[in-house]
Amino acid sequence: MSSFIPGFNDTLNSKAQFYLELAGQCAALLQGQRNLVTNTANVSSLVYHSLLETPTREGKPVNWAGFYLLDPKQPGTLALGPFQGKPACTHIAFGKGVCGTAASTAESVVVKDVSEFPGHISCDAASKSEIVVPLKAPGSGAVQGVFDVDASVVDAFDDFDRIGLEAIVGMVAEASDF
Repeated sequence: MSSFIPGFNDTLNSKAQFYLELAGQCAALLQGQRNLVTNTANVSSLVYHSLLETPTREGKPVNWAGFYLLDPKQPGTLALGPFQGKPACTHIAFGKGVCGTAASTAESVVVKDVSEFPGHISCDAASKSEIVVPLKAPGSGAVQGVFDVDASVVDAFDDFDRIGLEAIVGMVAEASDF
């Protein structure tokens, strides 16, 4: 089972086990489906509701999970894609805020306290911490968007979240046509 997520070995804590199970559910959702919108919509819902309901997140509630995708009409800009949560910012430029930073660097960004992140874009004042994972096209590695998860408390995300979400976003990339 740990083959879903490199970096998680067979001696797992409950959070690593949670992400392995989530990756398995994600694989089942993506099987036989190549449509990017369908895949990002289903994975946004799966991750959001799974993070809300798991005991491993007790006291660290998520309040938003979703994708921002490249806007073909505005180069260097992410447009709001499928998500779960309150209405959000509709466009984010590469290099701006947490999402734009992850998109421009092609690296995941974990922010313990968004008030300390220079240039943070506050789409929802309830968000206190955030993790953003770039969605990269298989083969080229070109950033096609980002997956963003927000929580309403400070310090809600750690390396287990990063590794688990990177694996899930990688599965979305492999399963989708860009």
